[in-house]
Amino acid sequence: MSSTNNPTANRRMLYVSPYVWLVIFVIFFYLLYVLRSVLMPFVAGILLAYLLDPAVEKLQKLKISRLWATLLVCVLAILIIVPAFGLLGGMIENQVSLLLQATPKYLRLIMDKIKPTLDGFAEKFPDLKNSGLDTMVKDNIGNGLKFVGKVLNKLLSNSFALINLVSLILITPIVTFYMLRDWGLFVKKFEGLLPKKSKKKILDVMQEINKIVAGFIRGQISVCLILGAFYSIGLKLVGLELGLLVGFIAGIISFIPYVGSITGFILGVVLAFAQYGDVTHVLYVIGVFMAGQFLEGNFLTPKLVGENVGLHPVWVMFALLAGGVLLGFLGLMLAVPLAAIIGVLVRHAIKHYKMSSLYLG
Repeated sequence: MSSTNNPTANRRMLYVSPYVWLVIFVIFFYLLYVLRSVLMPFVAGILLAYLLDPAVEKLQKLKISRLWATLLVCVLAILIIVPAFGLLGGMIENQVSLLLQATPKYLRLIMDKIKPTLDGFAEKFPDLKNSGLDTMVKDNIGNGLKFVGKVLNKLLSNSFALINLVSLILITPIVTFYMLRDWGLFVKKFEGLLPKKSKKKILDVMQEINKIVAGFIRGQISVCLILGAFYSIGLKLVGLELGLLVGFIAGIISFIPYVGSITGFILGVVLAFAQYGDVTHVLYVIGVFMAGQFLEGNFLTPKLVGENVGLHPVWVMFALLAGGVLLGFLGLMLAVPLAAIIGVLVRHAIKHYKMSSLYLG
């Protein structure tokens, strides 16, 4: 009997060894690593299209064609994003310049406040009196503040150099437009390639992944923007000279659980103490961050992100750090979607394992 008429032989022909899938994944991630600089505008365009797709679908419900809805959303996005980046970039650049200029003043105020403590240490430990402890602390604090300012300045200049790259300016909007226009077509083609027997299960898994990714990314972007504005305005109102910079940093890295608020809190307290040298303004800064945490924990995250996105904070932090180390900015963009996919697949694997004879037997 020929193999074409033998169901068992056909199944063997269709069977793909796990080692083949392993090789495919290794090749995929190797190419991703090698082409990371080339892929960035394409990945950015796809992510933007993913974020903007709900707006296009809402316009389609108003009897607007997919093409015109895509054009309208892209034009509105450009009109909002470009001026926002220009305004924000100018403000942050001014704040970084202010930090570099104010470093000597802040250093002098900090040394005036901690000198009695250093003198007390010197009295208790006579060997420290002639060791130049105050000079060492002064130099280290000064170098630390200058280092922070230079790092922020470098990050800012690198970010704008990145934004000004021709590839990002030209390719990303084009990719975004075509992905938005043909999103439904891509989805249908993908569904058409799925095996009919497992199609429903695969689509259920994909829907779960989409729910988690959409809930986290779209919601977290909103949370970061609101928190950044809240911290910046709050710190500026309490009189912190560098309030806009601290608020921007705290907001922009709030997508990493707890890291944004802790970083902003420490920077705000140190700069408030350096600027005013009293406890009152430090308490003001603490009050701003306590209010921000209350707002985030009780209103922003539950309403915008949702409590059941299925991504544990530790898993998110690991994914972001691993993606950043391996692929740089491209890795940060891909970290959360890949973490969501892996998380969903692992949960389904555990579910099937607990239903298997290996577990039950």
